Amino acid sequence: MTQNETPKPIRVRMAPSPTGFFHVGTARTALFNYLFAMHSGGKLVLRIEDTDLQRSNVEYEKVIYEGMAWLGLTVDEGPHQGGDFGPYRQSERFDIYQKHAENLIASGHAYRAYETPGELEAMKAAQAAAKQAPRYNGAHRDLSDEQRTAFEAENRNNVVRFRVPEGRASWQDIVRGNVTFQNVEIDDFVIMKSDGSPTYNFACVVDDALMQISHVVRGEDGVNNTPRQLLLYSALGFPIPLFAHLPFLLGRDRSKLSKRHGAVNVLDYRDKGILPDAMFNYLAQLGWNPGEGDTQEIFTRNELIEKFTLERVGKAAAIFDVEKLAHLNTEYLKAMPLDEFIELVKPQLPPFAVDDYAKTAIEAARERIRTNVIWEEVTNEKGKVEKIPTDFDTDFARAAAYFFTDDFFVEEQGAAKHLTEVARERLSQLRARLEALSEWTVEAIEGALRGLADDLGIKPAELIHPSRMAVSGRTVGPSIFHLLEILGRERVLGRLQRQF
Repeated sequence: MTQNETPKPIRVRMAPSPTGFFHVGTARTALFNYLFAMHSGGKLVLRIEDTDLQRSNVEYEKVIYEGMAWLGLTVDEGPHQGGDFGPYRQSERFDIYQKHAENLIASGHAYRAYETPGELEAMKAAQAAAKQAPRYNGAHRDLSDEQRTAFEAENRNNVVRFRVPEGRASWQDIVRGNVTFQNVEIDDFVIMKSDGSPTYNFACVVDDALMQISHVVRGEDGVNNTPRQLLLYSALGFPIPLFAHLPFLLGRDRSKLSKRHGAVNVLDYRDKGILPDAMFNYLAQLGWNPGEGDTQEIFTRNELIEKFTLERVGKAAAIFDVEKLAHLNTEYLKAMPLDEFIELVKPQLPPFAVDDYAKTAIEAARERIRTNVIWEEVTNEKGKVEKIPTDFDTDFARAAAYFFTDDFFVEEQGAAKHLTEVARERLSQLRARLEALSEWTVEAIEGALRGLADDLGIKPAELIHPSRMAVSGRTVGPSIFHLLEILGRERVLGRLQRQF
């Protein structure tokens, strides 16, 4: 059995289960579907797969909407938007699944099985004793009418199992290439549970077909489900979509992504200060690249939409690295329109009026900021100490507060190194020269400092570093001459005066 040609128009879907948080892997899958749909002029459908009624939670469904909204992943159809192929929650489609299951039973592609839980356990035990892999042995595959009637008279519950035919299931995966499974490896799997709810594979196939999904773009962990789904498409007489299975996401140690590699809930990153555009850009490059020789790292959303194709998705696992995410976040902070940036950081700073001085000061300060990953040492379950990322810090409050208050944070090590008695005496002389300047410009300030260094027979750095510590409390920042000009004559002279 092979694939049919893909139907048109292009329609893809995002189908999360509301049984947990909106993890980065789910977000990456949603983003790739979004980019593919936007690039192709297609439609993106959001379907909530909540057939597991015990584990599904409306609060987790809200998290899905919130996470997609934060990333800017708009959908064309879904529970909120509606559409021509609803309802878009699987819990509202049980009658549809029941109808198609009955059709499969009538056509001989499925059957009812009446084993009790005890009988199924005994089956597994016998297989384990014989050193066989656990699988359904087909005991109720060909029951007579009399046997079915007898089981029903006992009020036995039943499940509906798919009758797996001989042969093989194969498809041409857009990412992985040709993939083939022998049907003998698949036992007669359940498509409808005893409580009347569908299993994942059955509901997925029915929904994808009825919603006219042209491409199924999902994680690599879905590969083993695909042969069962292909068998169902064929038995139901549905067109078969194209498949693209995205590579796994791994941590920096190349193990399965978990909490020790960083927050796995996308909204945790939002709450820790990561910008949505930075996360969008970063997730887009986990497993995809724009082309051989293209070294571009920062993309606008429109650029990603223009460049994205499924053919550029690689097979190798992608590494989720919080340090790279932090670096991207810094670049986006620096590129953000100044007015937006000011509103973002204003709560971190002492009260100030948004005037020309504030704009100049904040623009200068953000050139040197960076998003830092905060690492903590923890002991894992094996007793081994390992470092895990627990938070992010953009360091902006310390990087810019001194522009707006004289009560600013002072780096102790820097002060001990640069504000020595000798340095303080030199700052006294520098203050006198700066006070005598007729104009307060970068050029005049630089001339005064370098002139004093020449007169003292020292390197300019021996005045620059103490000056920076005295006026800002920091060892890094804007060019010292630019910094002094921004701070203004009064602030600079007053802060230098405090050193002696």
